[in-house]
Amino acid sequence: MRILLTTTSFQDTPGSFHDLLASKGYEIIRQRGPLPEARMLELVGGVDGLLCGDDAITRAVLQKALPRLKVISKYGIGLDKIDLKAATGLKIPVCFTPGVNHTAVAEQTFLLLLALEKNFLFGVDATRQGQWKRKTGREIMGKTLGIVGLGRIGREVAIRARAFGLEVIAHDIYWDEPFAAGHGVRRAATVNEIFSAADYITLHTNLTPETRGLIHAASLAKMKKGVIILNCARGEIVNTADLVAALQCGHVAGYGADVLDQEPPPPDYPLLRQPNCIITPHVGSRTFESVQRQATLSVKNLIAVLEGQKPLAQANSF
Repeated sequence: MRILLTTTSFQDTPGSFHDLLASKGYEIIRQRGPLPEARMLELVGGVDGLLCGDDAITRAVLQKALPRLKVISKYGIGLDKIDLKAATGLKIPVCFTPGVNHTAVAEQTFLLLLALEKNFLFGVDATRQGQWKRKTGREIMGKTLGIVGLGRIGREVAIRARAFGLEVIAHDIYWDEPFAAGHGVRRAATVNEIFSAADYITLHTNLTPETRGLIHAASLAKMKKGVIILNCARGEIVNTADLVAALQCGHVAGYGADVLDQEPPPPDYPLLRQPNCIITPHVGSRTFESVQRQATLSVKNLIAVLEGQKPLAQANSF
């Protein structure tokens, strides 16, 4: 069996999952992803399994991989880079790892929020340069946090938000009323209600045709002046040009993101030049603990399908 392994955090982090994968005697082809479609087309023709991250797995890639490809095991939960409809039609199982990274990403969300409101980078940069410059920050207690998407990660954010003394409003088409009632989360009937009510808006929804470009000029105009937006979901949920304009005019006070619509970004990527913007390189789920969970589950899913068994988590059925 030949396996194409592309996820870098899997490869770079030690753990028992490496032994689990090695124990099967597969031939492992290692690449540093995420890989574009052209590179995937070069690699997939002779592999039995993909152990992938956010590589471009298009219909063309899937067709090139057949008839040998038996399974796609996604390391992570986001499936927007995989043509799931094509995979289902071609009867290729697509596995993923739900429930493994919600703690890590929720913590990353508050790292970004606190860094923005406390002028953290300004202070650190100043002291490293031997200077004693200070900016007055803001407390987050008593502010309203709007959560777009109250799934596993959104719920973890809500729990931590209440501990910080934030008021929480959320929107999700699949509403968890027992959780909301138990944690004091007010339901927003629409995302527009969040846009108008929240001091901080954090995105934790999947990338779908409906959410692509959700944050754009018209939705930004509905938000409070001085709003802070946080994005640990997908970069494509935000229209970058419209956000840059809102940051530059001061309507949006800050943007903290762990994801971009171009990863890695080019040197002239506009958000990298905004002083009221903090970008981390898609590392929200890259904690030692989360990597162990994601990698172990992705390997177990891979092995299960290759050995004719039912995987622990499969995203499609046929």
